[in-house]
Amino acid sequence: MNGMFNTLKIVNNFDLDEHIVLHPGDCMELLETIPNNCLQLIVTSPPYNIGKEYEKRLDLELYLRQQAAVIKECVRCLSPRGSICWQVGNYVEKGRIIPLNTILYPIFTNYGLRMRNRIIWHFEHGLHCNRRFSGRYETIIWFTKSDEYIFNLDPVRIPQKYPGKKYFKGPKAGKYSCNPLGKNPGDLWPIPNVKCNHVEKTDHPCQFPVELIERLVLSMTNEDDWVLDPFLGTGTSIIAAIRHKRRGAGAEIIQMYAKIARKRIKQELAGTLRTRPMFKPIYDPEEAGSSLIISPWENSKDNKQPKLLEKKMRYSRK
Repeated sequence: MNGMFNTLKIVNNFDLDEHIVLHPGDCMELLETIPNNCLQLIVTSPPYNIGKEYEKRLDLELYLRQQAAVIKECVRCLSPRGSICWQVGNYVEKGRIIPLNTILYPIFTNYGLRMRNRIIWHFEHGLHCNRRFSGRYETIIWFTKSDEYIFNLDPVRIPQKYPGKKYFKGPKAGKYSCNPLGKNPGDLWPIPNVKCNHVEKTDHPCQFPVELIERLVLSMTNEDDWVLDPFLGTGTSIIAAIRHKRRGAGAEIIQMYAKIARKRIKQELAGTLRTRPMFKPIYDPEEAGSSLIISPWENSKDNKQPKLLEKKMRYSRK
């Protein structure tokens, strides 16, 4: 497929012979044109119904009915060996939160899907709360259509913490105990979110990073499989799909975001799209020597910040 990048085109309507489908309209319009059982991965981050500029705040019950209609169509289109990954946060009403993954769970199971993981996407930056702890994670709920599903662990393994560890007894005593390809990344994924200084930032207020979707694409699909995002946003899911020789489709009803998605997909095809690389270490301001880690209150008489929070604990190596 690498040699095809220069000839691939972006089309508006779904066709199994195409590679990139960007429908500038409602996702139900797109889903109705997709044949049964042909999509290997459906991954999306739907509107959370919290009043963002791209969504109209709805009564929670109406919101869930709309989500159920989309999920029903997604299940119809999903391959028997396919996966659905729904990435959500919290619905907030009068200061109280309702985790959307918990109230969406029955909808997926009612359509016969089986949950495999609740993946916690952890990030460091976001809105600061005054009357509760600031939210610093969102949840990816992963469902499969059957017990026979695609899962490729090796492409998403991460470095071992103790690669030199050996068995100390038994028939394997003295041999290395770790997988040389790395370890399972687990269900807690620390990946920076896309904020103002992120290399991928666009005008979308809730954009998710390409590397987050790359991990799902690599582990849950094979080359040439179809990946669909019914709420495409700025094209991240299609970018992750075509980067790894998959086919990508998505719908975006906000025309401004659809235009951004088209531009970013073209940049990916041309090899000019800037993204944060998979597995790049998270920025550590202390290791980088940032002057911003120096507390301006350290020697002040008015300092009320607990000393425990001033510095990280360091352990000596003796």
